Amino acid sequence: MRPVRKVLFVYPGFSRHADHHPELRQWVPMNEYLGSPSLGIASVAAATPEDITLEHRDDRLSPADHETDADVVALSFFTPAATRGLELARAFKAMGKTVVAGGIFPTMMPHLVEPHVDAVVVGEGEEVWPTLLGHVAASTLRKRYVAPPADVKKLPVPRTDLYFGVESPGVFEPDDYPLQLSRGCPMACVACALPTSMHDHVRLLPMEHVTAQLERMEAAGKRACLTEDTSWFPGAPRNQLIALADLLERTGRVASISYIGISMPMILATPLSLLQRLQRVGVGMFYLVGGFDPITTRAFTGRDPKALDRARHAIRKAQDAGIDPYTSFLVGNDGDDDGTCDRMLDFADRAKIAKAEFAISTPYPGTPAWRTLSAAGRILHTDFSRYNDANVVFQPAQMSPETLQQQYLDLWKGFYASRGHLQSLSRTERTIQF
Repeated sequence: MRPVRKVLFVYPGFSRHADHHPELRQWVPMNEYLGSPSLGIASVAAATPEDITLEHRDDRLSPADHETDADVVALSFFTPAATRGLELARAFKAMGKTVVAGGIFPTMMPHLVEPHVDAVVVGEGEEVWPTLLGHVAASTLRKRYVAPPADVKKLPVPRTDLYFGVESPGVFEPDDYPLQLSRGCPMACVACALPTSMHDHVRLLPMEHVTAQLERMEAAGKRACLTEDTSWFPGAPRNQLIALADLLERTGRVASISYIGISMPMILATPLSLLQRLQRVGVGMFYLVGGFDPITTRAFTGRDPKALDRARHAIRKAQDAGIDPYTSFLVGNDGDDDGTCDRMLDFADRAKIAKAEFAISTPYPGTPAWRTLSAAGRILHTDFSRYNDANVVFQPAQMSPETLQQQYLDLWKGFYASRGHLQSLSRTERTIQF
């Protein structure tokens, strides 16, 4: 037996929108360009036995592939970071380290990752991580570990303090970090990995776990963001969101939440009274994701006035509740054509949307969209560093790849050209990340 004394967790770098399209920096206001890491590393780190020393490197801030005294190097990455993640894996293996990979991309495409690492974790890592480390110590490591759904009642609080420890004032200091209320989703949205990576049923985290997450962030002067829209589902998930509102109101945490993810159908299906209540307890912004639901996939095609009217109503309802709908527009779905860009910009102006982001429809590996477009021969390449919502990686149905790429750029420029006042906002008010 050779016990594991130290684990190095690495968050691989990846190219965001303005890395591929520098001209965006001329048009778009922003505060923290990089944004916070996902909760993957923090969650698995929390499941590490207490006698093991932990180190965290964020490869976005400085190259992570330098010497370490760690016994195990654990990488967690999604598709845009896959190219760099595999490069880092090879580098650490060349140093003689045991290398393990997990996260969305290794979960969706383990066969592509396995040749580059010693072990791949498929799914939620907490349940198998202690066992895996024991196998490293006993020299019985397996090539693949398929994790069962985590028992959310037993999950330790994510070690977000590891992330806080690598912040750099003036360079990288996000004001918010992800907060989980639940795991899993029963929906089958075409471009989403969540039902596979976290299973197809919603599991609610205990409220004491949610409270502990908030307290850890507040102690570091951070706010929480709820990035997924599963909390709006009727029944138990929505009751969990109401319980969070109760907690915020009871404890006076009115500045704890920076935004909550939502979709237009969820806005329309939620009582206005609940939206207003969330606004009163400090929720001032929605991250309104579009392009995957029955409203936004049809509203900008020029052929469905009913969907367009429902989209207008959803924006108006959020605004009536006093919540800013920071709207994410997705262009490139099969119903989109040469006029989609103009229709989206016209909609944004008429609906008085103050802040927005724009993304290109992307068939992420392992998702329904990937399988459908692969079967149709419409995938243009597998340079995963370009699978980041900013590049056309498939053949669109009604336009050329070049036209779709230009529409994406025109959307960013067209939207912010008429909103130049945002450039002068303070750091805490300028919220665009791209």
